[in-house]
Amino acid sequence: MLTLSTAYWCVLIAALLPYAWVMIAKSSGERYSNRDPRGWIARQENPRVHFANGAQLNAFEAFAPFAAGVVLAQLAGVNAERIALLAIIFVVLRVLHGLLYIGNKPPLRSLAWFGAFVCVLLLLVQAALRIGATA
Repeated sequence: MLTLSTAYWCVLIAALLPYAWVMIAKSSGERYSNRDPRGWIARQENPRVHFANGAQLNAFEAFAPFAAGVVLAQLAGVNAERIALLAIIFVVLRVLHGLLYIGNKPPLRSLAWFGAFVCVLLLLVQAALRIGATA
C-alpha cells in the first residue's frame, strides 16, 4: 500500500537528484576546479560534462513544481495512494531523463521529460479540482 510518506520520500529523492548529475559532470572532465565552476564546465571538451550539467539544471527546474504538486495535492485531500503513485512515476521518469540526457538520447529524453511533466500537471489539477469541489 502506497502512503503519503512514499510521496515525501520521492520529494527528497527529487531534491537530491541534481547533485547526482553534477557529480557525474564533475567526474567526467579534466580535474575539477571549484574556483570557477561555470568557467570550468564551459572549458570542458567532453560532451558528457555538458550533458550531465544540463541534466542537473533541468532537475533543479523540475523540482519546485513537483514538490508544490505533492504538497498541494496532499493539502487538498487528494487520495494518498494516487499522490504516491504519481510521485514514484515522476522520480522514475526523472532518473531516466537524466540518464538519457547524459547518454545523448534526445527523443527518449524528451519523452521522459514529458511524462514527468504530466505527473506534475496531474498532481496540480487534482488539487485544484478537489479544492474546487469543496469550495
